[in-house]
Amino acid sequence: MTITDAQNTIDQWIKKYGVRYFNELTNLALLMEEVGELSRIIARKYGEQSSKESDLDKNLEDEMADVLFVLICLANQTGVDLTEALKNNLEKKTVRDKLRHVQNKKII
Repeated sequence: MTITDAQNTIDQWIKKYGVRYFNELTNLALLMEEVGELSRIIARKYGEQSSKESDLDKNLEDEMADVLFVLICLANQTGVDLTEALKNNLEKKTVRDKLRHVQNKKII
């Protein structure tokens, strides 16, 4: 599935099952909530925090998909073409950072 396919699929899903998009502020709050859930899993799986019993049924892939879903909802409702946005962002980073990381003594 391409990013464009994902944007179209989610738009159709919202119209069929979700009735309508939540407003942008609600979706932003939901995005932060989903990022928090993803952070919790990563902190426990890869960080130093121990898991609680309630964390054991959490799934990293599913939480990443939740973040992506809400981000795509926000893009759809604000008219952002994520394919074009990502392409432009990578071009910006390439120009700005083409030497930054390869010359970073902290990571080489």
